[in-house]
Amino acid sequence: MAGLGRWLLRGAPGAALCALAAGVCAGTASAQTGPVSPVPATGTPALAPTGVTEQVRQLVECGGTMYAVGSFTQISQGGVTYPRANIVSFSATAPYAITSWTPSTNGTVNSIQLTSGCTHAYIGGSFTTVDGAAASNIAYIRTYNNTMVQDWAHNASKAVNTLLLTPNGHLLAGGDFTSINGSNGAYYVSLSPSTGANDGYLNLNISGHYAFSGSAPNQTSIYNQQLSPDGGHVLAEGTFTKVEGNARQQIFMLNLGSHGNVSDWDSSEFSSYCADKHPFYIKAAAWSPDGSTVYVADTGFAPLNWNKTFPLTGICDAVAAFPASRVGGLTHEWVNYTGCDSLFSVAADPFAVYVGGHERWADNSGGCNQAGPGAIPSPGMGGFTPGATGGQLLTDSTGATGLYSRGRGLGADDMLVTPAGLWIASDNDAGTDTCGGISGLAGICFLPYSS
Repeated sequence: MAGLGRWLLRGAPGAALCALAAGVCAGTASAQTGPVSPVPATGTPALAPTGVTEQVRQLVECGGTMYAVGSFTQISQGGVTYPRANIVSFSATAPYAITSWTPSTNGTVNSIQLTSGCTHAYIGGSFTTVDGAAASNIAYIRTYNNTMVQDWAHNASKAVNTLLLTPNGHLLAGGDFTSINGSNGAYYVSLSPSTGANDGYLNLNISGHYAFSGSAPNQTSIYNQQLSPDGGHVLAEGTFTKVEGNARQQIFMLNLGSHGNVSDWDSSEFSSYCADKHPFYIKAAAWSPDGSTVYVADTGFAPLNWNKTFPLTGICDAVAAFPASRVGGLTHEWVNYTGCDSLFSVAADPFAVYVGGHERWADNSGGCNQAGPGAIPSPGMGGFTPGATGGQLLTDSTGATGLYSRGRGLGADDMLVTPAGLWIASDNDAGTDTCGGISGLAGICFLPYSS
């Protein structure tokens, strides 16, 4: 991969948007050699063994501090176990010390966004109290003490799955809710960052769910979203069939203009169903750093009514690349199959496309729940060459095994690229705690760049 050169983060598209849009970048960027190392940093915080499955749902960075949210009760770091109720923060650099900040919720936190000064955080999930005060599924909290901002509206009718701060001053909230903060806005709403009220920026009238013979129960929902490097577009994934009057399924692209509106970007591949128990299968997407390519990571098992023939077709249980600018005849540029194992997260830098799930193989279009011809072991994580002509698995020096690996567990739920490397959020299901063959890394793994 040396031919891919060096990446100067200071000049990377969208770098200046990090604090405004997501609170994910911090510090002075420097030239890095990619892709990230397959050997994780040691000493990072981890889910402490509790005898039950716990999970980190999202990781973000702001001002040199990492923020992790999910469903957990204890975090271990440096030989010490800290009680933490679904939210924790720690230093983004070694020795990755846990901070004294101890906010708490009585249920899962799915998403967190930091203000540009890192003094406050927006959280969304499935909870009814924050630091002992009543709050339904959304809240605005202080990062310098353990208190919620009471005069910021904090009531969503159902779960909030994803939050995103945009450069033009909106907090986009997606989830299962049909009302939020005094508004009847359903599923995907733009909130005022200062009050929490619906600011009217979105009026997408999202509706529909996936109904076909034998399909598992599902409801209209927005599950995930990602801001483009130029700050002008957002990808949104979820369960829907109509967005702003347009037929859309699984994923759509939002234009961030004077008001948010759905773009013409769409593909018939997004409306092809996977196995009946997986009606919603595009769980995550990522932009290439130059904004020219969209990568999707999928569950789905196999195409609906698959007749057990190979090679596999469609984009079920696969990572795929699509051009971000083409609107007519949009099809994938490349696809790489796990062989019927789910992927839940994807991230990209100039050197690689990283995916995480509970997969066992890559290059496995000829197998389903077993290694087919040419399949390469790549358990729990994979790295692939980027761009329109990419899709080749990055392997170790033998060429027989994927360069990256992690304990499979339930599957890596989030991946975050920062100037320092790649952070991976996962779980401790069945005692899973390995990343890159190193134990003691349950729930959080950090793969650094080489300087």
